[in-house]
Amino acid sequence: MSNQPLLLPKPISDVLSILPGYPKTLLFVQAVNLALGDTLQSEVMQPMQGKLINIRVTDAGVAFYFFLSPKGLVACRRNREPELTISASAHDFLMLALRKEDPDTLFFSRRLCMEGDTELGLLLKNTLDAMEFPPFNLGLLSPPRIFAKIRARLLN
Repeated sequence: MSNQPLLLPKPISDVLSILPGYPKTLLFVQAVNLALGDTLQSEVMQPMQGKLINIRVTDAGVAFYFFLSPKGLVACRRNREPELTISASAHDFLMLALRKEDPDTLFFSRRLCMEGDTELGLLLKNTLDAMEFPPFNLGLLSPPRIFAKIRARLLN
């Protein structure tokens, strides 16, 4: 068994890296908002509000810029240096999301990198670790459901 981390194939990462950044970020934050629901609106998350965060998927050549608002994550364009940048491969982020990998293990094996406000990064990590998330339901990401949620958010 190999300890080599799984990476996206180069043709896929080449295509992803040339697509415009803002639409990808918009889709990313909508998916996270759908998956996490009201958990992003808890009191514990308040110190993170308004902080520009960058998630870089290293093997995909993709970067997402967003901040936390009282209503959840909000996509934005990079107009300043982010307070926190978190970088890892697509596979490692997936393993984190599914809770099959521990962030500390990935960090100390140099597969997860945190740059910028490390205090903010630790607060984010500890907050996410302490939260009870609903089971991941792929049905929540169906196009009709996503468009209905986006429409509801835009009308509020």
